[in-house]
Amino acid sequence: MAMVPLHILLGLLLLLHTTPPCSSATDTLVAGQVLTIGDKLVSANGRFALGFFNWFQFQPPSDNWYLGIWFNNIPVFTTVWVANRDDPVIDPKPNLTQLKISSDGNLAIAHHAAVIWVTRIVNKNSTQTSSIDTTRLVLMDTANLVLTSSSGQALWESFDYPTDVVLPGAKFGWNKLTGSNRPVISRKSTFDPGLGSYSIELDTNGNGIVLKRRKPSVVYRAYVPKTSATLKLLPRIQKMLQLDPRTKGSIAPEYVNNREEEYYMYTSPDETSCSFLSLDISSQIKLNIWSQAEQSWQTIFADPLDSCASPVTCGPFTVCDGRAQPPCDCMESFSKKSPWHSEFGDQTQGCIRNTPLNCSSDENTTSSTDMFHPIARVTLPYNSQSVNLATTHTKCEEACLSSCSCTAYSYGNKNCSVWHGKLLGVNLNDGIEIYSEDILFLRLAAKDLPSLPKDKRKPNVKVVTAASISCFGLLMLMTLLVICRKKLRWSSSPLYGNYAPSGITVFTYTDLTRATKKFSEKIGTGGFGSVYKGMLSDSTTIAVKRLDGTRQGEKQFRAEVSSIGLIQHVSLVKLIGFCCQGDNRLLVYEHMSNGSLDSHLFQSDATVLNWKTRYQIVLGVARGLFYLHQSCRKCIIHCDIKPENILLDASFFPKVADFGMATFVGRNFSRVLTTFRGTIGYLAPEWLSGVAITPKVDVYSFGMVLFEIISGRRNSLGENSGSCDLAEYFPIQVMSKLHGDDMQSLVDPQLQGIFDSEQVERVCKVALWCIQDNESHRPTMSEVVRVLEGLNEIDLLPTPRLLAAITERPNGTETSV
Repeated sequence: MAMVPLHILLGLLLLLHTTPPCSSATDTLVAGQVLTIGDKLVSANGRFALGFFNWFQFQPPSDNWYLGIWFNNIPVFTTVWVANRDDPVIDPKPNLTQLKISSDGNLAIAHHAAVIWVTRIVNKNSTQTSSIDTTRLVLMDTANLVLTSSSGQALWESFDYPTDVVLPGAKFGWNKLTGSNRPVISRKSTFDPGLGSYSIELDTNGNGIVLKRRKPSVVYRAYVPKTSATLKLLPRIQKMLQLDPRTKGSIAPEYVNNREEEYYMYTSPDETSCSFLSLDISSQIKLNIWSQAEQSWQTIFADPLDSCASPVTCGPFTVCDGRAQPPCDCMESFSKKSPWHSEFGDQTQGCIRNTPLNCSSDENTTSSTDMFHPIARVTLPYNSQSVNLATTHTKCEEACLSSCSCTAYSYGNKNCSVWHGKLLGVNLNDGIEIYSEDILFLRLAAKDLPSLPKDKRKPNVKVVTAASISCFGLLMLMTLLVICRKKLRWSSSPLYGNYAPSGITVFTYTDLTRATKKFSEKIGTGGFGSVYKGMLSDSTTIAVKRLDGTRQGEKQFRAEVSSIGLIQHVSLVKLIGFCCQGDNRLLVYEHMSNGSLDSHLFQSDATVLNWKTRYQIVLGVARGLFYLHQSCRKCIIHCDIKPENILLDASFFPKVADFGMATFVGRNFSRVLTTFRGTIGYLAPEWLSGVAITPKVDVYSFGMVLFEIISGRRNSLGENSGSCDLAEYFPIQVMSKLHGDDMQSLVDPQLQGIFDSEQVERVCKVALWCIQDNESHRPTMSEVVRVLEGLNEIDLLPTPRLLAAITERPNGTETSV
């Protein structure tokens, strides 16, 4: 969508025309009138305008002019329909560039004597009785441009020919009688409304909604319709609409399938709301809502969540990061092929080498001085070739160097892969939906790596990794020394506009009182205080935890700042800052718009999380705990993993929160003695014995959370549980049914049987593995991650002794796994 203000239209109206111009205050154009540069039709409600437009502030300036419809009362120029997408008017003249109703009744754009664009009227099952003189063009309040006869019959309408946008009231589907479809086609770039790379349409053969790459025609995604009374316009959109206050009550989806047509449509009962669905230039489907407060478009929903999941979003020789904006960055020693296109949203041009490769070959030998640069933790490019004879890392590198067309290689698990030509589809690890530990070795000219000795062309992965860890450790040590020297005194006088040594902002109490509007919007309550929503001066939305004055609250405050304040990870909630002024103890976090996991699992009025989202949550939490236990300088034990402490962002991506009970374990120690803590129902058995704990207490709690994610209900038995309650205890059900073919009964019934049975079985096995009585029998979080990713398998597990005792039957038998 174009988001650039339209300040001035090029050219002025001439005083005289051969035909009368259209009044700028009307919504109608009649036969004999023309619309020219500077004129516009405005819908009766004033919300939409039709006219000629040009992004002449575009650098370099564009000479292309288009006829289109845009939001008339929104300051950000946003087109919703363009007539001549691939046939712009070049060098228009106000008196010679016209929109008019032609002599055959069609609507046409004429430039000089040439027809640039014309409609093709389709007779809609009735006979046209009116003459050309009574034909009218009307811009409706919905932004539908309709060519009508004198009787009011619609001869042609723009809603039948959408561009990259679907508006409220527009039908997205096909006519069964005429066979005509209404595909939505992305634009080429932010400032080029021409036909882009992707299209989406409702398949006429009953295959649901399909997203395609146009040239060559390849189906990338299919949204198969569900047989349900409640329409799900697109996957996940229904729950987003109900959850987000910006869309709740303002958007009503609808689905129609009869003998004449099949289509999806959404309406907007709130007449003050402005919204549109769009197919982005990177093939993301987005629901956009206008925010009057922010004076900008807000993307409420996007599918896929990660723009890098779309094929070749970034073009050749780029690395895509779904959390960056823009997401595409050139590989080492490459530069943007077209900075002009990239600046205005078209990333498909990709990058080109700064220095050509140095390689020569004859019939017998190939010689090269090229070297390889490692790009760690990325998805590997498309179209790899396996080299079976290269059984070592060195041989794999030599295999790539032996061909002048080879541009990269990767070696792992005794497999050698090489790539020839352009590299496409390289995505950064820890994106929204992307996880990879692969290393790509990019071939570069030797002069682009001047810091490396010429006789060391074979980079050693272990050496690179060890050096990186050493540097990181040294940096952390220096940071801790600074912290120790400057020893932050928690009850000292306040710091104003300052930053803590670790880069965390130190707020004043006045700052946070203002940001939270005097703590007026309470969004949660914890064990040691309440949480309030706020907004900083730079419009960053925050969550402020206000701790009470108890001694335990002071401990939690110190624990949070000293643990999460020193770490950053995509699956851990970010601590922005804190306030320690007088008796006030406040912690400032990034705001997580979808709240905590427990509200979605256990509240009857909450939006149901589908299985794909639940599995995304399982993986995200596992990766966060793996980072805490095994990737930090000091191992951090969270000590209170439960659904209440797992927060969800706008995309339902999970982040572990609430580190008030966290404790550190030095790398030279395997255990730490700490006071009893945690939450009943998630406590590992060793807590009760008072022994020093290990990170395996978090593993146990994670296993109990997995049971709740699968079942959608609490695991807790309660104090007065009878035999019937014991039989219903979910971990017991898992043990008894895991080997039967009865996964359906284990999964939350609200999913209506829509889940991946293989993934459910995998999560059940991991959960049982995690809750073993003996902590040495539990996995590490790195092992958990590998199993959840499908890289490792686990064997059958013994029944934990505690659960075996619970399930013991009167005759002495027991249920086993």
